[in-house]
Amino acid sequence: MTDETRAKRSHGTPHWRRDAVELAALFTAVATADCVANTVAHGPDGPALLVASAAALLATTGFHTWWARRPAVRKPAAQEAPSQKATAPEVGTALWRMRTTVRDEPGSLAALCLALARHRVDILALQTHPLADGAVDELLLRAPETLTDAELKEAAAAGGGSATWLERADAHDLVDAPTRALTLATRTALDAAELPLALRQLFGRCTIRSTPARSPRGGGQAEPVPAEGLWEETVLRLPDPSGGTITIERPYLPFTPTEFARARALVELDARLGPRVPPRSDVLTLPEGNEITVRRAGTGDLAAAREMHDRCSATTLARRYHGPVGDADRYLRHLLSPRFGRTLAAHTSSGRLVALGHLLWDGEETEVALLVEDAWQRRGVGGELLGRLVTLAAEAGCESVYAVTQSSNTGMVAAMRALDLPLDYQVEEGTLVITARLARPRVPVLPATAPGAATAWPVSPKP
Repeated sequence: MTDETRAKRSHGTPHWRRDAVELAALFTAVATADCVANTVAHGPDGPALLVASAAALLATTGFHTWWARRPAVRKPAAQEAPSQKATAPEVGTALWRMRTTVRDEPGSLAALCLALARHRVDILALQTHPLADGAVDELLLRAPETLTDAELKEAAAAGGGSATWLERADAHDLVDAPTRALTLATRTALDAAELPLALRQLFGRCTIRSTPARSPRGGGQAEPVPAEGLWEETVLRLPDPSGGTITIERPYLPFTPTEFARARALVELDARLGPRVPPRSDVLTLPEGNEITVRRAGTGDLAAAREMHDRCSATTLARRYHGPVGDADRYLRHLLSPRFGRTLAAHTSSGRLVALGHLLWDGEETEVALLVEDAWQRRGVGGELLGRLVTLAAEAGCESVYAVTQSSNTGMVAAMRALDLPLDYQVEEGTLVITARLARPRVPVLPATAPGAATAWPVSPKP
């Protein structure tokens, strides 16, 4: 019954019964007061009764005052309210990435979560990779900072997990898997050079090798791979859309069918879109007043690059390629391929190519190299290209860049010094290696190449 219904029913009830009760109570109070007054006024013990009543009132008042001011009696710990309990000191937390294999049966995931919860471990994200006889659960955990990796593995084992693998995570891992996959797909769609880096960021620690169909040195062809790719436990082999093979290797952790499908989807996206380079270009005014246009270069610039080679002197080509001048043309297709790094080209207002700047992946470091046509040297073109190459390296997460040149190449030395970065110099048999240390990268990128048969992205620890 609602309050409104009760109010409506009580509102219509007659008041005479309530009035009769109140009148009877009033008469009873008056009669009681008259009796007490007569007893006190006419009785022999009236004054004593008044004194006793006053004493009783004073005693009651004193007892009430004492009771109100007494110290509070502490309740047992089990009966205390949660808000009255002592606050435990806060403990710092750490992020972990965990992969563990569980049985494919109801309740297996619940048992794992319960075992982790006993150690105050919070599960922030979860991915499940189905297997033929079980499932691989990939979890992002927030655990107390005092909890070690061994204790986490023991907790996972207590929850039914096996073959557990752990590594420290950072704030970038808080991005959920679908968002990360879409971001990598977008980057790959906009720039063909992003495919190796996207695969690296998709799988974390791994080694990625991009082997061209034919070595620039004139060696044999890469081993052919079926169109659907090959999956062999810790190794994935996929056909490179630009020719050759992409090999992804992770010795410490086998790949799952889900990961193989993701890698193949990225490669298929790259193959469907075909060769592409971001169309952005910058028009720069040199100190002398001439304008040049700087943009990304690709294999479509191969003919223009060969023409520039023909206009360069033997000395200029020898400084750039550190070897016989006749081998220069062999490397051009390799260097212009987006799989092995980044290339910037400088064009005059008439459209003639006058300079190339290469950013070549090389392990945890990255090589920068410049080739400027003789007639355009010492006019600021090389410095402009070098500054942009260093910016690209920093955005890709590289820790350093280095240039291999000769001590007599004062133009390259001056361009490196103009970067305003910490430099290291090393001289070996007449070859000068200048290394510029970049800021600590947000996301480690592990590219590597030499003007040879393969490009590799070796394993590197996360920051």
